[in-house]
Amino acid sequence: MNHPDYNSPSALKAFLDENGMAMQKKFGQNFLVNENARKKIIDFLDIKEGTKVWEVGPGLGCMSDEILSRKAFLTVFEIDHGFARLLKQFFSDYEKDGKFTLVEGDVLKTWKNFYEQIKTDNSKLPERFFGNLPYNVAATIIADTINEGVRFEKAVVTIQKEVAQRMAAKEGSENYSSFSVLCQWAYSVKPVIDLAGGNFWPVPNVASRAVLMTKRNDFPRCNNPKLFMKMIRQLFASRRKTCRNNLLSIAGGAEKTDLVLEKAGIKGSERAENLSVEALLKLSDCLNEVM
Repeated sequence: MNHPDYNSPSALKAFLDENGMAMQKKFGQNFLVNENARKKIIDFLDIKEGTKVWEVGPGLGCMSDEILSRKAFLTVFEIDHGFARLLKQFFSDYEKDGKFTLVEGDVLKTWKNFYEQIKTDNSKLPERFFGNLPYNVAATIIADTINEGVRFEKAVVTIQKEVAQRMAAKEGSENYSSFSVLCQWAYSVKPVIDLAGGNFWPVPNVASRAVLMTKRNDFPRCNNPKLFMKMIRQLFASRRKTCRNNLLSIAGGAEKTDLVLEKAGIKGSERAENLSVEALLKLSDCLNEVM
């Protein structure tokens, strides 16, 4: 089956109409119709022949096509049944050669099961991750993969610019959040391309930014990752509150909270937005000791 012209909004619309399909807002669907931008973004993934790539939300496969052209092994996660049907037709030859795999359904529900099936086979483990993602999906899947001990060598996500700013924000800034901490705990985060709405079809109401995440070789361990993520969510949920006040319910009372803060060398009057990733990891380990 011939691919539509990925650079032409009118051709894409005509193709969808011919196939009785339409874009669905609930899935945050937008196609990147700027060919040069597509190539630049995939360049940042640093794909070599045989690289294993996961892509979330391929749509009609404009980025998938670019990835496969670089001789990668690609697994895509697609929630839209209509798009999934077309993707299997577009990339049937790659699928026959074992270079294209489609996982249909909500990635937040399917990725763990798929990973369980392949995790004992090093030849199938993903090395790269890509997605043009709505914020809630980006935040959740990044959190889920880190929590499960899955870190990609490189990941590129294209997301709303304001969200990208949060990912890379440093302590003491207004954009610094629990999501900033999570991303920077596991990866070095670097913005790479800003994309105005006109690069997409349909045209979104917000600007987008592609962010490169490179696995940290100095990945700082913590004794209880699940507790760490629970703690940072609690600390940043009420930014105006002090660390002491935010920790009371998790630690189990004032006495334990004060002990945890003392062990971590953090003043009770401090706020989470002023604490570095390393300081928060230490706080988490101290909290883990008293629970």
